[in-house]
Amino acid sequence: MSTTLFRSIATRTAIRSAGPASCKATGMAGMSFARGKATLPDLPYDYGALEPAVSGKIMELHHKNHHNTYVNSYNDATEKMAAAESKSDIGAKIALQPLIQFHGGGHLNHSLFWENLAPRSSGGGEPPSGSLKQAIDDGYGDLESFKTKFNAALASIQGSGWSWLVRDTQTGQIGIRTYANQDPVVGQFVPLLGIDAWEHAYYLQYQNRKAEYFKAIWDVVNWKAVEKRYQGA
Repeated sequence: MSTTLFRSIATRTAIRSAGPASCKATGMAGMSFARGKATLPDLPYDYGALEPAVSGKIMELHHKNHHNTYVNSYNDATEKMAAAESKSDIGAKIALQPLIQFHGGGHLNHSLFWENLAPRSSGGGEPPSGSLKQAIDDGYGDLESFKTKFNAALASIQGSGWSWLVRDTQTGQIGIRTYANQDPVVGQFVPLLGIDAWEHAYYLQYQNRKAEYFKAIWDVVNWKAVEKRYQGA
């Protein structure tokens, strides 16, 4: 089992124990827990509020069905992990770690994703400002050039995954990174902005025209939320 896998599981375990302050410090404020269990977070907007960029039906299915499945499966896996730990069943614990990685990552990624978005009436699509704007300009020239490179990263994902704007905790620099499946951004990098490239995020509306989805999603990106994460990273 990889060091990254053990570290990411340990990180989430520590977060559950440490509470909200630790969640904010690691960019995980969107994660919601109740008595040690993950819970599906409420959206700060209606399902149809992001139209026409993202249809209300997609938002409803994505949130109520897909995200909720990650929450329930993560809770089930962690309960089984606790039982395995009580029995010192090393084999069972090893077998459960990929499930915790996948479903815990799915919960974390989607919780941040909902915060990444906002209706246009609430500032969605408004460009970044301040120190984040400067960092984007320094690294990519301007916002449009950044979007082009970010969308190219999204298009390069084979199968399912995410593209993220991250901040390197060692250098302080921002960068674009892709992650397969539901692998979460942990360790050296802090997630700032993530776009879901799984088919369930767009197929009902865009079918095989995922490049159109990648272009449209910028109309509802909540840069104010991204700026807060950047300042706190």
